[in-house]
Amino acid sequence: MASWDIQPQGVQGQLKAVGAHAEDLVNALNTLLADLQEAARAAGTAVPGSQATTLPNGAPVLTAYKPVGPVAPGMMPQKATGPVAAAIAEYASHRQGDMKAMTDRAQAAILGAARATGEYVEGDLEAARNAQNAARAVRLDALKDFGGKQ
Repeated sequence: MASWDIQPQGVQGQLKAVGAHAEDLVNALNTLLADLQEAARAAGTAVPGSQATTLPNGAPVLTAYKPVGPVAPGMMPQKATGPVAAAIAEYASHRQGDMKAMTDRAQAAILGAARATGEYVEGDLEAARNAQNAARAVRLDALKDFGGKQ
């Protein structure tokens, strides 16, 4: 650790670039979720329109089809309750953890590099090592509360 030779200005420039890419990732994931919702909405139902009825709250009731298995309620639009929409909701539900992991890892890398560099500049190599390890382990809670500093 004592052999570190960090140029804080270079780290700051790289963190800005990585932060912009992380923001692009978040925007792409949000667009993906919106597109999945639209696809589910456009998928329609498994029965002809005349066989579908609507509840007072506007939700459709299908007489011929009931979704099987868990369906992510936040992903299921009110009008799309057919098998394709249910499959899209299931896919989104299963991928939600992967999407969160991507954003958490990017955030941990940025916070960890910033904290480790700050501690290095202050001469606290042990704290720098701890910040680096927290970033590697994707410990966002530790990085956000790291030493009570921001």
